[in-house]
Amino acid sequence: MKIVGFWIFLAAEVVLFSTLFATYIVLQTHTSGGPTPKDLFNVKEFMTETFILLISSFTCGLGTLELRRHNVKGLVAWFIVTLLLGLSFVGMEAHEFYDYVVNEHATMSTSAFLSGFFTLVGTHGCHVSLGILWMLSIVVQLGKRGITAVTARKAFIVGLYWHFLDVMWIFILQ
Repeated sequence: MKIVGFWIFLAAEVVLFSTLFATYIVLQTHTSGGPTPKDLFNVKEFMTETFILLISSFTCGLGTLELRRHNVKGLVAWFIVTLLLGLSFVGMEAHEFYDYVVNEHATMSTSAFLSGFFTLVGTHGCHVSLGILWMLSIVVQLGKRGITAVTARKAFIVGLYWHFLDVMWIFILQ
């Protein structure tokens, strides 16, 4: 039942992100004379962020494989690699936001487009940050208790959540 409850939670998250995507799509042409997506978005930065996040999904999957093998050291090691990649992603995103605000003078109040953009991408970044904290807490539990029925379920669920965030990022890129 706990995993079913998590799937219900993910369904609610899909509704949240769907609403944010729809809002962004409607607002993306409303720039009020401010920067447009073409003015701001650097393909190299987005592709680097995407590569990092997709690699983190792969390493998370390798952690799940180690979970199935009941290899706590392998699971913890791959989750730590995933955490480091997640931190890199969030750091790059924060730097990107800083650059937009300081160098481009592009803030949420500049235009409807930027309001939608910062809300959508910022919400995703907050979710990745939450995922980092959540996975870190599970790594600590695995270090203390090893792989038990409870820690295995938690590791599996945080892996699902991490993959969900990767899928949402791919939709953001569209």
